[in-house]
Amino acid sequence: MPEWIQIVIRSVSIVIGLFIITKLLGKKQLSKLSFFEYIAGITVGDIAGTLSMDIDLDVSNGVTSILIWTLAPLLIGKISLKNKAFRDFFEGNSTVFIQNGQVLEENLRREKYTADELLEQLRKKDVFKLADVEFATLEANGDLSVLLKKPKQPVRVEDLFATYITDKEPHTIIMDGQLLDQSLKTAGFTQVWLETQLERKGYTIKDIFLAQVDNLGRVYVDLYDDVIQKDSVDEYAYLLASLKRCEAQFEWLSNASIEYKEMYTDLCKEVHRITNEVVPYLQRK
Repeated sequence: MPEWIQIVIRSVSIVIGLFIITKLLGKKQLSKLSFFEYIAGITVGDIAGTLSMDIDLDVSNGVTSILIWTLAPLLIGKISLKNKAFRDFFEGNSTVFIQNGQVLEENLRREKYTADELLEQLRKKDVFKLADVEFATLEANGDLSVLLKKPKQPVRVEDLFATYITDKEPHTIIMDGQLLDQSLKTAGFTQVWLETQLERKGYTIKDIFLAQVDNLGRVYVDLYDDVIQKDSVDEYAYLLASLKRCEAQFEWLSNASIEYKEMYTDLCKEVHRITNEVVPYLQRK
């Protein structure tokens, strides 16, 4: 058989094989690949190219090598989905570069980042003044995520009709059904508080795939089972909890606002009075 026909057959076969491998590896964009997945992809492509051109190479040995380099990231990906410690080891964690408007130089040095490179990444996010940044973190895939200070953020509806409140980065407190104790403590909340919040929603920690909390104590929850049936809501308990929450918010605002302190204090007292009047009726239900 002529060499060119052998090369055509090898090349077509390898193209089909690489297409199947690409489907198996998933739909991650190149920028979202972990370092190991990136290296594995380059190696598979190099082996395939050499195997298609060099007819002296044994096809079976080349295919075996490609399968090994393909199965490795697949296996690592499967384990990573179920084990966060394993995922952190292979894919790494994000690194905070700017927190509370302050650049963390030690973290920059650890990631071998210069000040010029940090400013360059900020400019790519259309941020030209370091003073505008509240929080910035380098993700495991090399992207820089930026949270602007509140006055520099785009105007939202709640900004026009709500009291000004400083916005901070949210904290991921549950991942893969596991409580992240350190992150919860950093956010300033306790496990008892979190369990109370989840109980009101009818969930447990093991039901949750991912959960975040912001600096106002608002919890966002994403469940493993997106069609899970919520427990029936006790409307009386919900009403009482809403009144208590409203009272607490007015109390917080009275301490935070000097100009409207008296107004918020009066509102807090009024909600407290209404709550005391409603409680006896709710307890009889």
